[in-house]
Amino acid sequence: MNRRRVLLVAAAVVAALGATLVFLYVRGAETRAEEKFDTVEVLVATQQIQAGEAANASYTSGKIALKAVPQDQVLAGATADGGAFTDLTALSTIYVGEQLIPEKFGAATEVQADSALPIPKGNMAISVNLTDTARVAGFVNPGSEVAIFHTVASDTTRLLLERVSVIGVGSTTQVTTTTTDEEGAQTVEALPRTLLTLSLDQSQVERVLLSQTTGELAFSLLTPDSDVKPSPGTTAPDLFE
Repeated sequence: MNRRRVLLVAAAVVAALGATLVFLYVRGAETRAEEKFDTVEVLVATQQIQAGEAANASYTSGKIALKAVPQDQVLAGATADGGAFTDLTALSTIYVGEQLIPEKFGAATEVQADSALPIPKGNMAISVNLTDTARVAGFVNPGSEVAIFHTVASDTTRLLLERVSVIGVGSTTQVTTTTTDEEGAQTVEALPRTLLTLSLDQSQVERVLLSQTTGELAFSLLTPDSDVKPSPGTTAPDLFE
């Protein structure tokens, strides 16, 4: 009888411990989910700010406003404090949707005539034209880092570039496409396409330019913790393996 009682007590303790662990795991998962979707208000450009334009003038003309940004997408130095840029001047063009960071502002004497784009030394800038879905539904902004994927003939998709910087987002235009199904019926669809400008080295520029002629490109928005690495790619037969 004593042995049975001991076993019952032990079982009750194990059950209680299991319930506690499950509760702690669920609470932790909820906390992680909340942190993932938490937003932080930071100052962003609502209109394009030209190099040499004073931050004070940008405030007055309504070119700067607070915007809620997912916490894991806030750039280093981004802030909600307008005082951080008082009496400073934009050192390069700041595009619509771009977060304001200290590196983009300084004394008026620091502005250079050729600083329309913040291109790192040794790199060059090129633009690609993408649909809304291929540019993460408009969440890609200047300062974002993206991975670029290449799809050939809707049959093979593979990582092209692991991590590159977006330095500009241009205008959006409507492009009409026509698709034909197996029965010959045609569907005409108007899709918005947007120019996105990247900072790349020569080898990367060559790969992107060639890829645009051989298939379709798509961006994947990255965070500092995103795990991106080369792979053999995915083909149609691999989809359900």
